[in-house]
Amino acid sequence: MISFIVGTTAELIKIAPVYQAIVDRGTRPKIWFTAQHVAEVADVLTDLRLPDPDVWLVPRERADNLETPGQVPAWAATVARTAWARRAELRAALTEDGRPPLVVVHGDTFTTPYGSLIGKRLLGARVAHVEAGTRSGSLLSPLPEELNRKIAARLVDIHFAPTPREVANLRGARGVVVDTEANTAIDSMRRAIDEPVMDGVPERFGLATLHRFELLSRPDKYREALEILRAASRDLPVLYMAGAPEREKIERLGLRDLFDDRFQIHPKQRYLRFLPLIARAEYVVTDSGGLQEECGYLGTPCAIHRQRTERHVGIGQNILLTEMSGTKLQEFLTDYPTRRAVSLVDKYHPSELIASTLSQLGYC
Repeated sequence: MISFIVGTTAELIKIAPVYQAIVDRGTRPKIWFTAQHVAEVADVLTDLRLPDPDVWLVPRERADNLETPGQVPAWAATVARTAWARRAELRAALTEDGRPPLVVVHGDTFTTPYGSLIGKRLLGARVAHVEAGTRSGSLLSPLPEELNRKIAARLVDIHFAPTPREVANLRGARGVVVDTEANTAIDSMRRAIDEPVMDGVPERFGLATLHRFELLSRPDKYREALEILRAASRDLPVLYMAGAPEREKIERLGLRDLFDDRFQIHPKQRYLRFLPLIARAEYVVTDSGGLQEECGYLGTPCAIHRQRTERHVGIGQNILLTEMSGTKLQEFLTDYPTRRAVSLVDKYHPSELIASTLSQLGYC
């Protein structure tokens, strides 16, 4: 039996097409949820046609969004207690269909190494890692993602790496390394891209999301980025999609007056409402690695406003890494029309490749 151990909405989005490809082969995997994200989960599950999690590794009635590093120790302790208390039940679920037990983790969140540990050490299962092998080259940037990936790589038996670059990063790793040719996000994008956009969106617009701790913890850099975006919005409206932590930071820094009918602040949108905005935007400014990949596949001009990135899709083509330089961000906003590239959305099908590999190995 196969079980996905995931904890964030981004992980649900990227494992959804893998889950469906496995179901199409006659196996219904389990979903065990660590509840790093909670508030948006019901909507995401509905949008992606995923069932409710089979197991909540943080009891559902106590689950809450994991928003700050200070919340991590209590969350980790709760997941460990739940997994230990229910270990016999989890082991039984992994062996109920008579096939070899397999735990699948994704990406680089806290759940990635933790799920690998639970699957490998507590439950005695083999572990597969989807989106394996991405590296920035620095443990501190981004932190803790680079550390999470390195820990997981030492535990995993099957590494599903998005491109030959990630395959090369895993040279010498234990277990099997499989090149999936692209990130599974491309399969989710294919379904969501033609959904209607939210009401009131200008005909032409730029799109921005800036939310990482690396940026929000530096008020001077955060203020600079927002001021640059406001200036750019005088020529083309900019939609800034902000979650609760960003809104709180904006209020605390006294930056609310930057926003108006040209530089618009909006709540974060669920996936099926957000991806069509990316596809229709003239450009995107973000510090999200996942959004970088989506723009890379779509060909949308995109500035990654962070020091380093572990992802390389589109870099040097439609994607610019600003290294958190205000000057580079301004240059991007001047020359972004020259960066638009051809869409690759229909070229790759990594989820099918993953499911086929698992089928060949006897897991489904």
